Amino acid sequence: MNDILLLKQGEIVLKGLNRRIFEDKLVSNVRRRMAHLGNFRIYAAQSTVYVEPLDDTADMDAAFEAAKQIFGFVAVVRAAACEKDPEAIFETARTYLAEDFARAGSFKVESKRSDKSYPLTSIQVSQEVGGLLADAFPDVPVDVHRPDLTVNVEIRENAAYVHSVPTLGAGGMPVGSCGSAVSLLSGGIDSPVSTWMTAKRGVHIIPIHFFSFPYTSELAKQKVIDLAKILAPWCGRMTLEIVPFTHIQEEIRDKCPEEYFTVIMRRFMTRIAERIARMNNCGAIVTGESLGQVASQTMQAMAVTQEPVTIPVLRPLVCMDKREIIEIARRIGTFETSILPYEDCCTVFTPRHPRTKPRLEEVLEAESALDVTGLVEEAVRNAEMVPISK
Repeated sequence: MNDILLLKQGEIVLKGLNRRIFEDKLVSNVRRRMAHLGNFRIYAAQSTVYVEPLDDTADMDAAFEAAKQIFGFVAVVRAAACEKDPEAIFETARTYLAEDFARAGSFKVESKRSDKSYPLTSIQVSQEVGGLLADAFPDVPVDVHRPDLTVNVEIRENAAYVHSVPTLGAGGMPVGSCGSAVSLLSGGIDSPVSTWMTAKRGVHIIPIHFFSFPYTSELAKQKVIDLAKILAPWCGRMTLEIVPFTHIQEEIRDKCPEEYFTVIMRRFMTRIAERIARMNNCGAIVTGESLGQVASQTMQAMAVTQEPVTIPVLRPLVCMDKREIIEIARRIGTFETSILPYEDCCTVFTPRHPRTKPRLEEVLEAESALDVTGLVEEAVRNAEMVPISK
């Protein structure tokens, strides 16, 4: 029996003359993810990417799980291919879905005829195949309204495909189809979610982590590397840039008013992120900020934080509450790692009474005591690059 994956394309089907560009990127991403899982023939047709095993080395179970983490698909289907003949379709459904029928209390057949040259209509296919299945499984009655099992039949150009319920895909756009961005990855709950959400919109991610040794430990650094590895199946290959931040924070502590520590620190982060972004042809900076969550995430503080840079600052979580963010973190697998008790640099030298509504002119005056350009250049120059792949 010809086992195959049908990966149903999402919103790129709405694209116009440039649709082929998005589809080629999608196929490329699938090939990359399947490369270590065996030999497959992977191609696109009729708004679907086909993943067809070529020999016994192809791990279909692993391929199915991998496909669910590839952005750009609304549904992932594991199906059996057969000839476009009602008898062949019946026989395929009878054997391929035997375990499903054993568990079901009722069933129905739903057919979709993408090949309009096929002589039978969708209704006729459902009637013929459904009648044969009803005879083969007399203890499983037909229920067209609320069946336990839906036998899906797709008549396409090359073959007919039989499957049960499709699995929800990752959605979004193919990673790499909408440019690149740097993403601030702190190690908390929020930043991995904002990174994931940006990748879902087709953006290739370069994560940046600010590391303040010895105030933050090597375990905290490893935690961020582990988070990046968890994100890699979704985001694709990444290079994590680990930026030494200790000197900057000590300079801020020694030379700036305490109430401005956090906002000045974050201004340095955006400056460094912009430098790394421009070095890597990235078009935006991504942060995990959520409006009002902490003192540095008021509208006034956000405005002052992004003032030094000229590229867009994307904040996917800005209007989400913590419960919503945690739900996504659990779903994508980052939550348990994010809550490990290793501090990140944002907790170093936290002011007792931070300014929640900082004024730009006051912040600029406070920063005038620092060698801003020199500190930024030093941090960028000494960044450590860690390849992350899946």
